[in-house]
Amino acid sequence: MLKNVWVFVLCLGIAYPLAALADDSLVKFKGGIGVVPVSSAAGAANADGTSPNVNRNVVRGVNPPGQIWVIAGLRADIKADGRVKVRGKGLLLGGGNGIGSNGGQSVHATLICEATAPFTLHDTNPAGVALEANGDFRIDDILSPGPPYTCVSPVLLIRNTAGVWFAAGIPDLGNDD
Repeated sequence: MLKNVWVFVLCLGIAYPLAALADDSLVKFKGGIGVVPVSSAAGAANADGTSPNVNRNVVRGVNPPGQIWVIAGLRADIKADGRVKVRGKGLLLGGGNGIGSNGGQSVHATLICEATAPFTLHDTNPAGVALEANGDFRIDDILSPGPPYTCVSPVLLIRNTAGVWFAAGIPDLGNDD
């Protein structure tokens, strides 16, 4: 009996570290930020309230759309081998005549690991997946090109088929209480 207990303890001692190694995630994201197309305006306003000098909210070389988008939730797990799972909720127009709709859009994911240019865009299939009427979506795909060995400054953008970004993931730093 004692021999069986020691065999069990030995197996547990080996299996536990192997289970910890099984998480081959390169980077995870928990939560999302919808796009605001303008990051700043400078100078005096025109008589009609518009600004003559507007800075678009370009993120690592990727342009924003012309309208605000909101997202209720986002979770993403990107594996070291490039496999991607993204679950988004409520990606909808936040302004304009189509407010509250999905705008008939399809989306894909882009991972960018460099903090400064030149940037490499690691994309899922650019044909994307259609947003559901409520803005929910699921992406299960593989990045192309594959991701680097390390991703020191990860940005995950949710983009439409034209390539503009609608939402960004919030890196999961794993420090939840």
